[in-house]
Amino acid sequence: MTDSTISSTEGSAPASPPAFHLREFRSPGDYVDAAWVLTAASPEWPVTPELLQTWDEAEDKNLFRTDIVAEQDGRVVGVGRVGHDDFAFEEWRYWGNLTVHPEARGQGVGGAMYRELLGRVQAREAREIRTMLSDGAHHKAGRAFLAAQGWKETWQRYESRIQTGDTDLSRFGPLMDGVAAHGIELHSVALLAADPERNRKLWELDWLLFQDVPMGTVLTKRSFEAWVKQELEDPTFSADLSFVAVRPDLNDPLTGSYVGYSTLMQNPSGFYVIGMTGVRREDRGRGVAKALKVAAMQALNTRGGGEIRTFNDAPNAAMLGMNQALGFVRGPTHLRYELQLTEEGTGEAK
Repeated sequence: MTDSTISSTEGSAPASPPAFHLREFRSPGDYVDAAWVLTAASPEWPVTPELLQTWDEAEDKNLFRTDIVAEQDGRVVGVGRVGHDDFAFEEWRYWGNLTVHPEARGQGVGGAMYRELLGRVQAREAREIRTMLSDGAHHKAGRAFLAAQGWKETWQRYESRIQTGDTDLSRFGPLMDGVAAHGIELHSVALLAADPERNRKLWELDWLLFQDVPMGTVLTKRSFEAWVKQELEDPTFSADLSFVAVRPDLNDPLTGSYVGYSTLMQNPSGFYVIGMTGVRREDRGRGVAKALKVAAMQALNTRGGGEIRTFNDAPNAAMLGMNQALGFVRGPTHLRYELQLTEEGTGEAK
């Protein structure tokens, strides 16, 4: 890729739009503009420069990733990246995304960035690229663009939301009593800080549980160090609102007495997101997963309540039903798209 200026020829307005050029992402200087672009494009999911930098620094440096920006009139108006998927790693599989600020669309910026990023993974003999968009109106143009380039929708993930302050949690008293009667205790991740093996047990438990989540892909176990950085040390992670189900009578060689857990992360705008909820197979059917979510909502209500958002893959009927019973309301659908490349990496869709 070069830094030469690319002039836009789209549209028929009397005055030509300002020219733009593509260049490499510069850290840390571009994070401010990147956050501005991403938040403007998806206002329901705002980000900050600090979060973007933290997330980038927590990624596995052994995996390939390349980042570019589109600059116009001295300001970044588009950001894009493509790299290996650390959740489902294969040397030939990549995950990418690109975003153009709404004010800079219709000028060829997205198309230029797409061609540059695609060319970079073609040179690496990529066989598959994935990305995700929602079914919201703000992603309509993006969905149309992918379809025109030969991408196929392959997976659906449902978003659901709840306002805990508007939810009568007292009705779950019998549930919480029943879980306790099975000898299962619910403790916040913060409270378990005294356990010197807490992080390693949670790492092993996370991997155990994720393998049972119907995500439509073969998952990869992240290293312990990467997992801790990306999960427990993430600045959005709320240790006092994330709960672990503990069976004191159990001493599993990998997970100790931990049999399930549920995590909450706080977005900069104030709402919370469930990162993971699961219970090991041997302890399912006792309402533990539901109780973990109720415990989190109860803890949040002691602060005055708030909004919680969660995601469930379409085949995960059990968790979808549980969330509905808790009072979650279905929101947008998030769509995974895939571009299958020829083995020669020509970029032609199969």
